[in-house]
Amino acid sequence: MERTGPERRSFPRPPLLLNLILLIIAAATFAYAKHQRNEIVEKSAVLFRPAPNSPAELNRVRDDLAQMELTRDQLVKELDGRMQYLQSQQGADFYISIDTAKKKMQFRIGKSVVREADVQIGEAKTITSRDGKTWTFYPLKGAFNVVGKDDSYESPVPEWVYALHNQPLPARRPVLHNWLGHYVIFLPNNYVVASPPPPESPLQGPKPGSFMVPEDDLAAIWPRITTDTRVYIF
Repeated sequence: MERTGPERRSFPRPPLLLNLILLIIAAATFAYAKHQRNEIVEKSAVLFRPAPNSPAELNRVRDDLAQMELTRDQLVKELDGRMQYLQSQQGADFYISIDTAKKKMQFRIGKSVVREADVQIGEAKTITSRDGKTWTFYPLKGAFNVVGKDDSYESPVPEWVYALHNQPLPARRPVLHNWLGHYVIFLPNNYVVASPPPPESPLQGPKPGSFMVPEDDLAAIWPRITTDTRVYIF
């Protein structure tokens, strides 16, 4: 007696062309990933390979980076900033370097240090106001041009300052003179290098994610700071 059961469906095999396309996509993805890895290796090789005859500054940079735990993007940014910093030491232009580990700022021309100062680093953090607004200040690293500078300005106190101190936002925010500090060097994305805020400022200490330098030191280099001035933060 012949048994009958549910009919088994047969699915058509993918055409050869589709298989070929999938293989090409997979190969291209693998090749791109390998290219990115090779790019990192090539960029970092100059810093991580043994170099007993390399300059002391390059050795120090290599050792610093070797001790860091960095993502790919962070590593690329660190490498680019530090290599540009090393290249600037061969030039004849004034530039600023900020060593966040040593908490030192140097105003330099080539390899010569014109002025050195202690620097206070504002904590990188996310600030949340009472009504739920947030502001995130990231640790700033890399190489930048100065965006501008100001030693006589007036502006309303930003909302994040009140949120920083867990204070209610006033109905009318006061407009204060030089509330960030008397001397302010503006960097990209509203980060700053500034002298200490005045006593009447609601901001006491450095702006989050930014840098505070003694007023006398910023005053000494102030005339030399232009939008062509490079800043290296590492």
